[in-house]
Amino acid sequence: MPDEADNVFFRLFNEIGILEQLSRALFQARLPPGMLVSHFAVVNHLLRVKDGRTPLDLARAFQVAKTTMTHTLSSLEKAGFIEMRPNAEDARSKRVWITKKGRAFRSNAISEIGPDTASLEQEFSEARVKMILPELEELRKIMDERRNHN
Repeated sequence: MPDEADNVFFRLFNEIGILEQLSRALFQARLPPGMLVSHFAVVNHLLRVKDGRTPLDLARAFQVAKTTMTHTLSSLEKAGFIEMRPNAEDARSKRVWITKKGRAFRSNAISEIGPDTASLEQEFSEARVKMILPELEELRKIMDERRNHN
């Protein structure tokens, strides 16, 4: 078994974890008061994969307890970023839909980190990001697919 320092997958996941912590802190500082990165993540997910998901679908996607997701969705609903509608396929559940205000929240949040990313680009070019992004996306797809089958 290779030493931790020699295990490239450990090193990769370690770097990703550190980057996640740093980017989360940066992003959190730019969100409106009372909003968390977890709130943004749910809205972003719904816009990326299509809204109309059930709370259970979202809990599974984020690998959190359904009660945790219900709490997050409650905060988003109170803020007017989502609305919960009855599920036509299962009367016991609801589906989550993004509102115009939710779309604006996402757009504004992304705009708010613009100066930070522009500053970062002086040291780490957009060309370099474009070069590594497809590889990271592919790794995410592989890991996401494996998660779905476990």
